[in-house]
Amino acid sequence: MNREILRLAIPNILSNISIPLLSAVDTALMGNLSPFYLGAIGLGSMIFNFIYWNFGFLRMGTTGMVAQAYGEDNVNLMDNLLVASLRLSFLLSVGIMLLSPWLFEVFNSLLLIDDKHNSIVSKYIYIRILDAPATLGIYVLMGWFFGSQNAFIPLLVTIIINGANIVLSYTLVHFYGWDISGVAWGTVLSQYLGFFMLLLIYSTKRGGQSFKWLFKRSIPSVDVSSFFKINIDLFVRTVSLTLSFLLLYRWSNLSGPVVLAANVIILQMISWVSFVTDGFAFAAESIVGKYKGRNSNKKLLKAVTLIMKWGMVLAFCFTLTYWLFTEKIIDIYTADQMVFSEVKSLKFIIILMPLIGFLCYIYDGIFIGLLQTQAMRDTMIFSLILYILMLIYFGDKGNVYLWVSFSLFLGLRGLSQTLYWAFKIKRELVH
Repeated sequence: MNREILRLAIPNILSNISIPLLSAVDTALMGNLSPFYLGAIGLGSMIFNFIYWNFGFLRMGTTGMVAQAYGEDNVNLMDNLLVASLRLSFLLSVGIMLLSPWLFEVFNSLLLIDDKHNSIVSKYIYIRILDAPATLGIYVLMGWFFGSQNAFIPLLVTIIINGANIVLSYTLVHFYGWDISGVAWGTVLSQYLGFFMLLLIYSTKRGGQSFKWLFKRSIPSVDVSSFFKINIDLFVRTVSLTLSFLLLYRWSNLSGPVVLAANVIILQMISWVSFVTDGFAFAAESIVGKYKGRNSNKKLLKAVTLIMKWGMVLAFCFTLTYWLFTEKIIDIYTADQMVFSEVKSLKFIIILMPLIGFLCYIYDGIFIGLLQTQAMRDTMIFSLILYILMLIYFGDKGNVYLWVSFSLFLGLRGLSQTLYWAFKIKRELVH
């Protein structure tokens, strides 16, 4: 079973770690123009990360439902779930585009974007927003392939998307002088390339059928109420997670530029942990869902145990790496001595964070495979409420207390999910 886990996890890890590379190229392109463009691309990318992150439920929900249908050998249900999810993604993307002016105003006030950056960021946003149908559609199609136990196609298409994005952005900025518009259009065009590639691959796997299936009036065999309940639960869970990071950014910003810069670096270090660990979480979504669909509880429990062990090994590897090389890693991100000192003062939190956070990352994948979305939602809301209370009480007492609060937030998520698994889900599976 370890071979099955690694067959799904390794492509997911490779796909995940290709994402920071794209961000680095966009940053380098804008950094060579001026500091204003560098700041603008950072703010614009952050806004889209927050917007699209909240619609990650389209991938998660599709993976879990399709994986269970795959376990049942119900090919028609798998296809009908794809149609239903693509339709939902299209409606949501239209809503995003229509609400984009209002969304920009909300983020403008939350992130305190100054007038100098405003015009450049708005130019980026009003071009990037055009990729909403493709981006959300990619979430759905990636989820369908993950649920079908195929991690290679998502990896291949992700590499092509990111490669095309780099080439297009570089060409439009370097040779045509399109500045931030070139980066935005590079992303838009590469997203549509990836979307249509995934559609074509799916159609080929289904015997070359045309795309008319997208426009069927009815979608038989899909439980509509369950479909929407799962997606709503995941949406609420993801919005809550996004809010936790927004609060961290806002409290950091109130503490001054040095603290903000230091915390951005720490978040980058944490994100590497999540990028890699999520490879096994995605594998859990696929494998756990498959065995749940087959009612093979013994194999399901074995898969959960093995995936959790892999997550623990990765957490220890990251903890050891950060313990030995924290200072060298900080040097990569900044040459400012004050920022360096601020990050170094929180070394103990950086070292412990992988061990604190890996549980909630892995359990998210397990719960998605089981379609225990209500449990995901409830444990997230519970942890968020306690996190907000900790911020209110400790937030103005120094940066170390801010990070202690965030660490406890991740720890509470993992602990509450562990208790839910041990005393409810596992008992039901065993008996």
